[in-house]
Amino acid sequence: MVDLLIRNANLPDGREGMDIAVTNGLITAVEHDIPAEAGNVIEADRCLVTPPFVDPHFHMDATLSLGLPRMNVSGTLLEGISLWGELRPMLTRDAVAERALKYCDLAVSQGLLAIRSHVDVSDPKLITVEALLEVREKVAPYIDLQLVAFPQDGYYRCPEAADALTRALDMGVDVVGGIPHFERTMEEGRKSVETLCRIAAERGLRVDMHCDESDDPMSRHVETLAAETMRHGLQGRVVGSHLTSMHSMDNYYVSKLIPLMAEAQLHAIPNPLINIMLQGRHDTYPKRRGMTRVRELMAAGINVALGHDCVMDPWYSMGSGDMLEVAHMAVHVAQMSSMEDRRKLFDAVTVNSARAMGLEGYGLEPGCNADMVILQARDPLEALRLKATRLAVIKRGKLIARTLPRVASLNLAGRPETVDPASYAPGAGDE
Repeated sequence: MVDLLIRNANLPDGREGMDIAVTNGLITAVEHDIPAEAGNVIEADRCLVTPPFVDPHFHMDATLSLGLPRMNVSGTLLEGISLWGELRPMLTRDAVAERALKYCDLAVSQGLLAIRSHVDVSDPKLITVEALLEVREKVAPYIDLQLVAFPQDGYYRCPEAADALTRALDMGVDVVGGIPHFERTMEEGRKSVETLCRIAAERGLRVDMHCDESDDPMSRHVETLAAETMRHGLQGRVVGSHLTSMHSMDNYYVSKLIPLMAEAQLHAIPNPLINIMLQGRHDTYPKRRGMTRVRELMAAGINVALGHDCVMDPWYSMGSGDMLEVAHMAVHVAQMSSMEDRRKLFDAVTVNSARAMGLEGYGLEPGCNADMVILQARDPLEALRLKATRLAVIKRGKLIARTLPRVASLNLAGRPETVDPASYAPGAGDE
C-alpha cells in the first residue's frame, strides 16, 4: 500500500508510461506498472511529470508593487532603483508580507515550489527582512524559500548597509548578496566582492551576487568573484547573477573569463525577461539585448540556471510567475532552438536552478521528495513551446493545486469539436 500512485507518466529524461509511487512524502519507486494499491491514484495519461519549477533569482520584497508610488517612465534599471528608493520609506511589514504571500499563491499555481529571493538591506529598519522571514515560515509547507541579504544601494555606497547586512544574517537570512557594479568606483566594487565573500566563508554561507548588470564591457567584477570564490574555498556555493556585461565584452577577454568561472565552479543566473527589457536602453541601432552568453557558459560546463527576477514591480511591469515563460524567452534571445538546446533550457528552470540553490532531495528518483508537476504536454520541448498548463501540483505527495486542461470547443462544420494545443505536435496521436 502506498500513499499516492501516479500512473502512465512521461518523464523529462524521455522515459514514457512510467508509474511513480509515493509514501510518507518521498518517492519510493519509478517503474512501469507498479503492482501496488494506493490511497490516491492520479492518471497522468502520458502527460509530462517533472520536478517542480525553481526560481533561483527573484525580488519578493518588491513584487506586486507596480505603480507605487509611481511608474518607471524610462523603463531603465537606474530609474527602477531610484523608484524603489522612493517606495522604501513607505513600506510596512504587513504590506510587504501580504504582497509576497499573494505572489506565493500564484507561484504554487504555476508549479513553482522553490524560490531564492533577494531582500534589500539598505534600510537599517530591515522591514523587508522581517516581512520575508515571516513569509518564509508561513510558506514552508509548500515553498522552499531562500533569502539573500542584498545591499541594493551598494555595500560601501550606502553608509548603513554593512551593519544592516550583518544584522540580517544574524536574523537568519540564508545567503550573502552584493551589487559591486553599483558601488561608486570599480575599486569599491572589487572591495565589496572581497569583503562579502569573506563574510560568507566565515559564516559558512552561500553567495549570490548581482554581478555586472550593465552594458559596460569593462564591468568585470565576475572575475574578482571567481578569484575570491577560490581564495575562500567556496567552489560550487557562489552564484553570479545577471552577468549582462558579458554580452558586450570582447571575445578574447571572455576566452579567459569563462574558464576562470568554470575553475571556480560558479553558477550563472541570467534573467531573460528582465535582462532584455532593461539592457541596451542607451543604444539606438543596432540595439544590444543584454543577456549573457548562455550557450558558451553551458558549453564550458558551468551550471546555468534561469531566474524570473521581477513580477509587476519598479523594474518590470509584466510577469506571471511562469518559469516556462522565462525559458521560452531564453530560447529566442539566446537563439537556442535545437532540440538539445531546448532540453537544456528546460533543465535551466528545473534541475540546474535546484543545483544553484543547493536544494536537497530534488528530483524524480526513489528517495527524492515527492514534489512534482503534471503538465499538459508530452515532453519538455512541448511544455516549452506551449508554456503548458499545470494540471496538478504535488508537494510531499499531496495535491496542492490543480488546473483544468486547456481545451477549446469549436463550432465548425466538418471539423473537430475540440482543440487541445498538445495534439498539434508532429506525430501527436501516433502510436
